Parts: sequence; C-alpha cells; structure tokens
Amino acid sequence: MKPVLRLLAPFFLCIALVANAQIGGTSSPDQGVASTTGLVVSTSALASDAGASILRKGGNAVDAAVATAFALAVTHPTAGNIGGGGFMIVRRPSGKTAAFDYREKAPLKSTPGMYLDAGGAINRRLTAEGYLAPGVPGTVRGLALAHKKFGKLRWNEVLAPAVQLAEEGFLMSRSLANGLNQQLKGAMGRYPSSVEAYGKPGGGQWAEGDRIVLKDLARSLRAIADDGPDAFYKGWIADRIAEDMQANGGLITRKDLAAYKAKERKVVTGRFRGYEIISMPPPSSGGTALIEMLNILENFDLKKSGRYSAETLHIMVEAMRRAYLDRARHLGDPDFTKIPVARLTSKDYARGLAANILPDRASSSVELGKDIVTAVADDESEETTHFSVLDRDGMAVANTFTLEAGYGSKVVVKGAGFLLNNEMGDFNKKPGETNTGGDIGTSANLIAPGKRMLSSMTPVIVTRNGKLALITGSPGGRTIINTVLCIVLGVTEFGMNGREAVDSARLHHQWLPDNVTFEESSLPEDVSARLKLMGYNIRLQGRQGDGHTIYIDPQSGMAYGVNDRRSADSKASY
Repeated sequence: MKPVLRLLAPFFLCIALVANAQIGGTSSPDQGVASTTGLVVSTSALASDAGASILRKGGNAVDAAVATAFALAVTHPTAGNIGGGGFMIVRRPSGKTAAFDYREKAPLKSTPGMYLDAGGAINRRLTAEGYLAPGVPGTVRGLALAHKKFGKLRWNEVLAPAVQLAEEGFLMSRSLANGLNQQLKGAMGRYPSSVEAYGKPGGGQWAEGDRIVLKDLARSLRAIADDGPDAFYKGWIADRIAEDMQANGGLITRKDLAAYKAKERKVVTGRFRGYEIISMPPPSSGGTALIEMLNILENFDLKKSGRYSAETLHIMVEAMRRAYLDRARHLGDPDFTKIPVARLTSKDYARGLAANILPDRASSSVELGKDIVTAVADDESEETTHFSVLDRDGMAVANTFTLEAGYGSKVVVKGAGFLLNNEMGDFNKKPGETNTGGDIGTSANLIAPGKRMLSSMTPVIVTRNGKLALITGSPGGRTIINTVLCIVLGVTEFGMNGREAVDSARLHHQWLPDNVTFEESSLPEDVSARLKLMGYNIRLQGRQGDGHTIYIDPQSGMAYGVNDRRSADSKASY
C-alpha cells in the first residue's frame, strides 16, 4: 500500500448510529472513523485509545497492537489477558507478512483422558473453570516476540498505558459492571483470589461509573514492562502461578512456564475474486477453513443470487459444512501432526467439494462425515476478542486473543492479579468419539504434553493489487470463522464498504450439530420457509461475533475504522 495515510493531515469522526443487523435491511450512512494517521479498533474504548496514543508518539502498528493488547488485559477482563493466548498477523508496508503463534500449551503432566470421569464421560466442569482448566499462557511471550521483531518504541513505553490504567484505575462501563457482578455471584465467587482482585472494596455491587483499581495486576504489568517477558515466565510471577497450581491441584509448573516459546509461522494465503486473503495457519483452523470456504464459493455466482437470498445462504452453509468437517478431520498442532493445508486450501480440492453441493437440498452432515462420526456437546466459548491496527505507513496488524470462556477459568493468580485461561477445553477430550452434539474425538487435536490446542481464531488481512483492503477478525468460538467469512464476503463479493459488511447479519454452521443459526430478527419468513423446505434446521440467536475492522476505500485510499456496534464499549481510535 502506498503511504496514503501520510498525505492528508485532517481526519474526522463519523457519528455512529446504533443499528441492529438485519438481512435485507438498509445500512447506516456512516462508514466509520476516517483517519490518515493510523487507527486502532477494539472492543474497549480505553484500550483503543491506549493503542492510538502509541501511534501518536511515533510507534508503529505492532507497538500499538502490543499496547492495545495489554490495555485490554486491564479494561476487558472477560477476554483481554496476560494469562491466555492468541495469534497475530502482521503485514508490513513492503507487503511482507508474518504470523505469530502464542497459543497456549498443554502442561507437561497432561494426559489424553484427563477430563473423563470413571464411566468414560467428559467431565465438562473440569475444563469450564478451576485449576485443571488452564493451558500454559502464551500472550506475554507472543507479544514480546512480535515487538522484538517489528517494534519501534521501547518495550516499557508501549506497556505504560496498561500499567497506568491498572494502577490509577478507570471508570467502569455498564457492561463491565454487570459482567463482574454476575461472575462474582457465580463461578468467580468460588475463588477467594478472584473475589480479592475483582470484588468491590467494602462489598456490594459494581455500578456504571465506579472506579476499579487493579493493584496486583498493575504490579505484574510493571514487572513485565521493566524486566520483559522473563518476569512472567521465569520470575516472581511464574512463582505465584506455580504455587497457586500446586496448592489447588493444577498442573502448570515453573518448568512449563520456563519452557514456553511463542513461534513465528508462515501465513496461510488464498485468492478470491482478485483479492488476496492472508490469515493464520494451524494451530488455528481459521485461515485454512476460511480459504477453503472462499474457494468453494468462488464456483458460484453469489452476487447474482443476492446476498440474502435463500440460494446464496444455502451455498454459504454448504461451504461451511464441508470446511468444518475438514477441520474436525485434519486440524490440530502442526508440531505434533502432519496437516494437509496445501490440499485443503487448493482450488482443485474446492471444485470437487462444490460439485457435490445440490442446488436445492441441504446435505446430511452425518452422511458427509460418516468416516469419523461415532456416536449420536461441547462448543468453544464465544468470549474471545479481536482488534485491528493500521499505522500511517501502512503496516497492518490483525490480532485475536482469548482466555477461552468469559473470564477464562474464573481463577485469578493469587498476588498477581490476572485471570488464567480455560483453554484445555479446546482439545478433543474423548479420544475416538465424534458425535452429533459437536464433540470431536479425532487424533489431530487430542491432548498431549506441550501441545497447542486447536483454535478457530481467524485474524485476517485482505489485499488487492498489492494494496490493503481490509483488516478484520472476531471472537465467537467456532462461530469465528463464519463471522469473518460474512465480513470478507460482504466486501469482496458484494461490494459493501466496511461499515455495511460489519453491520450485516451473520450466520453459522459448524458441520455438527447439524443446525444453521442466524442472528435474531435477521431472517425474513419467506427465506426461512425456503431454507426449511431444503432441509435445514434453523435456529435464531442473539449477536454473533464482534468484528472490529479497518476498511480501506479502494477509490480514495482513505482508511476507516469500523467498530462492531454489537459491542457496547467498542471504539475506533486514531
């Protein structure tokens, strides 16, 4: 991308009108926040502002991404984290790309059947919360690796906004106050260290406008800022994690923490309608599945059928069904199993899959996957978070990271102030059993010591003719890939701008269970009736995903920050 962002000094803020995503509905007239000096778009206004402050100080997109991520660990504890993991995609102004894998790992004492009860059933509570649920955290190592390679500003300088937010506190939004109150009355309330960290001083309920100060988290962040990632993996923070684990029956040890390494991997790429799709390779399933679906869809004229027609939705669901089946069959940690990424993302393979899609009838998921279905259910949580960053020189970052469930394992490390993930639930927990409820038991993603669990996180950068077009991603567990598909298709197939693509309604099918879900009130009755006649089981749900996006207008080159208005606290900052 030419440095269009340097050409104009002024920028302006377009007023965001709250709108529900509706199939067939009209989009709001604004395109988002326009900027010529860089953008940060995230689910937390305070975190977006933190990242943007680094851009204004002369930092690049990676500096701003690191600042945003650490700020989210303070302001968005449901998913922002230093006790979890994730993925970052970077595209430099030259067009060169990098992928940073900081996914969590299974502790060295892990075993394949560690979450099965005496009768062989999955004990889901063990992965839902508590001290057996966390994988070895990767966030701090991953962000440090990206910063070491590409950052311009000093490490402690980019962490300073997060440290300040934790030390001085910040005013709570209504959604954060409500979320913490609910958690503290429920699962988090069972863990004294979590109540100590996040309970309201003096007792009572949090309310919008209350100031929350996170002193223990501030101490951890300041140590990481001053001493680098070793403070977390080899210093006193590692001691606190290991002590907490040992005292409460957890598995993570100092050896696990000291051995953890983030990895730089080669991005996975594809082409669709003249656009290049750049995304995350395994252990994320997102990039591979997204490209496979786009390759299938390229065999159909969706634009002619119309974005919200039954014909288009039918073909989209069938592409989803086939890609998620391949996800179940093949995908896992590439350091432990050979994954046929090149075949799954090839045009020839997609043509064969497309040829088996009937024009007016839903496929049977069980029939398509009869080679691996063993029984007649367990989904990934939807509490992840994504942010997008662009600097004035055209460096782009798409970052998705998570604790897995909202507030992760619900466990705060005593004396260190941060929540641990519950990512072990993303492994296939019962070897050999793949059932119609959604449990997968194939070998590629079984638990093994030191292995990274499969993820659906799908940070994406889209270009055309060598120029940036889109930076996007989303939370949502297994729905992530399909949320990103909907946004990418909106721009690349249907000619939408970023705001229209993000606002438009979303759908999801994950092979098993064999249901297709649509956002509530988004499916006209005539379209629903047509799909049911084709054989679809339809469900309506609330919002799907949270796709904070940067869109570059192909005519003007102007960059627009498009916060997803499904998220009450989100913001595009410059």
